[in-house]
Amino acid sequence: MDLRIFTEPQQGATYDTLLTVAKATEDLEFSAFFRSDHYLSMGSADGLPGPTDAWITLAGLARETKRIRLGTLMTAGTFRLPGVLAIQVAQVDQMSGGRVELGLGAGWFEEEHKAYGIPFPKEKFGRLEEQLAIVTGLWATDIGKTFDFHGTYYDLTGSPALPKPAQAKIPVLIGGHGASRTPRLAGRFADEFNMPFGSIDDTVRQFGRVRTAAEAAGRAADALTYSNTLVVCVGKDDAEVARRAAAIGREVDELKANGLAGSPAEVVDKIGRYAETGSRRIYLQLLDLSDLDHLELISSQVQSQLS
Repeated sequence: MDLRIFTEPQQGATYDTLLTVAKATEDLEFSAFFRSDHYLSMGSADGLPGPTDAWITLAGLARETKRIRLGTLMTAGTFRLPGVLAIQVAQVDQMSGGRVELGLGAGWFEEEHKAYGIPFPKEKFGRLEEQLAIVTGLWATDIGKTFDFHGTYYDLTGSPALPKPAQAKIPVLIGGHGASRTPRLAGRFADEFNMPFGSIDDTVRQFGRVRTAAEAAGRAADALTYSNTLVVCVGKDDAEVARRAAAIGREVDELKANGLAGSPAEVVDKIGRYAETGSRRIYLQLLDLSDLDHLELISSQVQSQLS
């Protein structure tokens, strides 16, 4: 099982904080550092000192890390035009030496769009499908050739389709709980399907839908990597688990039911149950970015048992 670290900086984090966590992620032998793509805090968090942009953050981290993969869960399709996004992601991939992955979703948080004057279109899935076709099409176009796309929402004519990523193919992640449109897009475009904050039963059901959709698209179901995103709260004993749960404003029982919480042994056992669903990668949602001891414990007591 591949463990990756996933952060939610809109809840409150500076670039320096994210850099510290990313460097710890690398030092502690996790495989990747991912972040959300949001501009407004959620729940009771004040979000101070304010939002950081996902791709500007990853560009900085690309130059200040050496090994870990870097990416988004998920870039909001409403935030960036697809041609511009293709340029940005390819450039960050070059800056990282080929370590970038793109999670792309439709965008859902209407309040952040209102807060920063970003249009929030009613029809988002149709736009997302065209965005995926454009971004992947631009990257796949041979140097010296041009790319055209004429859709309902976007129109590109004679694009030089530059720059190219460092990787031959940047992995594309698609995720979500949707029963039909999400699996269809994943089956067509995704290198990885991610099930966010889902139960084991929900994961089995959704992975099955995606596998069916991949085969309907003429691909092998196993051509995709299947993964989960789950909140993490691990402690050496009950008191430490309770302290970490309180620090993120959550209840221990709820975290154990809906995430990866408890002792290292409990968390290893639950990860094993997700592995039985076909999941090969877990993004650990780390909500207290100041608690680097938490990362060290997960590395030494959880990750070590999985490898």
